[in-house]
Amino acid sequence: MSELSKPSRRNFMKLMATAGGGLVLGFSWTSTVASALEVVSENAVAAGTIEFNSYLSIAPDGIITIFSPNPELGQNIKTSFPMIVAEELDADWSKVKVIQAPLDTEKFQRQVTGGSGAIPHSWGRLRKAGATARQMLIEAAAKRWNVPASTLTTENGMVVHQASGRKLGYGELAAEASKVPVPADVKLKDQKDFKLIGKAVRNVDNREMITGKPLYGMDVYKEGMLFAMVQHPEAFGMKLKSVDAAAAKAMPGIVDVVTFGDKVAVVGKSTWQVNKARKQLKIAYEKDAALESSADHDRLFKELLDSPDAKVRRKEGDVEAAFASAAKVVRSEYQCPFLPHSPMEPMNFFAHVRPDGVELIGPTQTPDGARSQTARLLNIPPEKITLELTRLGGGFGRRLSNDYVLEAVEVSNLVKAPVKVIWTREDDMTGGTYRPAVRYRFEAALDAKGNMIGYKLRGAGMNAGNPTREDNFPSGAVDNLLIDSVEHRSPITTGPWRAPITNFLGFAEQAFLDEVAHAAGKDPIQFRLELLDKAKKAPVGAVKYDIDRMRGVIELAAEKSGWGKKKGVHQGFSVYFSHRSYVAQVAEVKMKDGKPAIDKIYAAADCGVVVNLSGAYQQVRGGVVDGLGHAMYSNLTFRNGSPEQSNFNNYRLIRMKEVPEIDVHFVNNGIDPTGLGEPALPPTGGAVANAIFKATGKRLRNQPFTAQDEVSFA
Repeated sequence: MSELSKPSRRNFMKLMATAGGGLVLGFSWTSTVASALEVVSENAVAAGTIEFNSYLSIAPDGIITIFSPNPELGQNIKTSFPMIVAEELDADWSKVKVIQAPLDTEKFQRQVTGGSGAIPHSWGRLRKAGATARQMLIEAAAKRWNVPASTLTTENGMVVHQASGRKLGYGELAAEASKVPVPADVKLKDQKDFKLIGKAVRNVDNREMITGKPLYGMDVYKEGMLFAMVQHPEAFGMKLKSVDAAAAKAMPGIVDVVTFGDKVAVVGKSTWQVNKARKQLKIAYEKDAALESSADHDRLFKELLDSPDAKVRRKEGDVEAAFASAAKVVRSEYQCPFLPHSPMEPMNFFAHVRPDGVELIGPTQTPDGARSQTARLLNIPPEKITLELTRLGGGFGRRLSNDYVLEAVEVSNLVKAPVKVIWTREDDMTGGTYRPAVRYRFEAALDAKGNMIGYKLRGAGMNAGNPTREDNFPSGAVDNLLIDSVEHRSPITTGPWRAPITNFLGFAEQAFLDEVAHAAGKDPIQFRLELLDKAKKAPVGAVKYDIDRMRGVIELAAEKSGWGKKKGVHQGFSVYFSHRSYVAQVAEVKMKDGKPAIDKIYAAADCGVVVNLSGAYQQVRGGVVDGLGHAMYSNLTFRNGSPEQSNFNNYRLIRMKEVPEIDVHFVNNGIDPTGLGEPALPPTGGAVANAIFKATGKRLRNQPFTAQDEVSFA
């Protein structure tokens, strides 16, 4: 049986059995006050009577264990959270163990992976938890040695009395520390004294991943578990009419075929048997809504952009007067397609619906949402549902939706057995939930000196909600501004996709600003800096971005890339603010046999304090690769409501040989951490498109770039 399939209580009790006489601290991840901590006796833990929020344990051998509550999908949170605690604790990192916590809304707050918000939310809480434990250990040593606590220091998991040279390991002091009153207030480290934070630390799951140990939802196995695959309607806009499952049921290893809603699930003893049987289903569908094709969307976008019914998102000054008096007007439209999320691990989840409750295990970005939706589906209290998290093999926003979790619940409830639902790659790519297709119309008015005196943006989206970010730059820097939006309700399901909306809007805005700078006869970076100066000295309405932080990454990217100083290299610039962080990029293009080739990308990021340098580098590089690959190659099209691409043979992702050198730099401004999982993606497309224009004189306004006729790439 997989370790992942064992109840968390059992794992916890095994852990506590090894602590034998140690200190166990239950600390709140939802409060920054020291009073939220409580000292827990070993006997109480062993008896299972203590209810934790989250906890730090120190065993007699000095091993420190931290439960991490947030889902881990590659954003490095499972390593970064304990690093923060260990820093304030002055722990020996080689003796730190990390265990994934199950869902528990009483103990934890924001058990969510999304929006690049985990570190900003928990930074202060985790630091105080570690600092409080450290202070209690110091007090215990002071009492044993009969010296003032103020004379003691800590280092690498030990309390030190410098005057006498005495040292005690945390494990030796753990039992005595458990009797020390929890301090009401503790002093946090000065950042200059950090020894672990800011260093490159390898992922705590590296060994398990490399050696193939069970970590992911696909690894989960429970005795007696059945496998299920679900057949969805063949097109968006179709519903189930009838199903003949006789041939499928007669195949070897098939236990049942069940229907719920517009879905048909084949249940059996192995994925191979289930997948073969599913192909024998005879299903008839009928039309339930318009069966849209990509050709329809071109027409719909034109209608939307010309619609008189747009919703105004922000308006400043007299826009019409500004355009009427302009010396020059620049107009452009930018469009992006629907995109699947394409995580390495397709959707899957385990569910066991029993008369006394429900057991859920698997990868989800929103575990509380999965439990709440399950409770509503089955009409039972959420308290009767347990949810154990596995590591996620990618998500990018797809696993914010829990449709696949509810499928497992539905099937288990119908067949009265434990079931793991598994999607194939084709299911994953054709089953929604996609990045919305969006088209933007930009207009800029310039005066005779090349100053931007008017700015218009209309966003038209397919199920995109508000496809603009009306308060982002250059809002606040233009006297006359109008940003509005209009939406088409499509049967094609959409949802958050890494850096929602800004993943394409960042490209479109920054490419258009490059067009405006060119029309004004100004250097693209200088043009943006002038706008920032305007926003600082004479802001127009609210300025909801940090001007100095944006200027900082612009200047750092320009410096590191040698902006404008290189020969034979064509540079393009982009800068964007999203998820509380700022990233500027310079892309470099070289001509090879008369065709542009992307040679290098510089990225300058301001995300506040960098917790794990290794993880931070990979987050930025990964964001750049993701932004570049999807801008260049990826495209999901529809014919009569059905996706025309269903696997990687006809859906293009970036290849390793196409990844350029990526040079990453961080602004060290000492502020508390801000988001990093998403902010590096939005600027990439703009930097690349602007460099291509510099090299070829051709503007790329639609994605993917390789599908456009304007440019042929090397």
